[in-house]
Amino acid sequence: MYEKLEQLSLRLSASYEDEDLEWRNSPFAWIKSRPSRQRGKIAEELVAGLCDVEGLRVARSPDSDADLLVEGVRVEVKSSTLWKNGRYKFQQLRDQNYEIAVCLGLSPSNAHCWALPKDVLLQNWDAGSPGIGSQHGGSAGTDTAWIDLDPLQPPPWMQPYGGSLEEGMVALCSFMDL
Repeated sequence: MYEKLEQLSLRLSASYEDEDLEWRNSPFAWIKSRPSRQRGKIAEELVAGLCDVEGLRVARSPDSDADLLVEGVRVEVKSSTLWKNGRYKFQQLRDQNYEIAVCLGLSPSNAHCWALPKDVLLQNWDAGSPGIGSQHGGSAGTDTAWIDLDPLQPPPWMQPYGGSLEEGMVALCSFMDL
């Protein structure tokens, strides 16, 4: 019986492997195999590393309302790998004690970044702007938002705050009191 299960597994694995073929040679492929909670920690470490490369002082947040302190500014980090439909979904955005939400998007051969001021994020969520909506409870949901976007055509309200990885880091640096 085990042999039959093994054969079934091998047949099934081929169809699942084809789905992630584009990620096979990506430097980010290993991240997709990690549990979502661990992906969040990895994204925090990647953003902290990028800030360090830029010469910014980075520390862990002393509480769970933000992930990092970058030059003393409270930063929440959200990440997404590119979905099959070519979009990113940055999830679990909340009105907590942070000033900037950094959204790091990883695709097989590219990365995107937005550094969004929390007030801009909340204003657009409240206004029902394109690309942002309530994650739980439909339009009546008020505690958690998500951003759903095509990285090549982000909503207009996000465009001043990044796009490419470089533009996102420039936007993040612009909020630092240096």
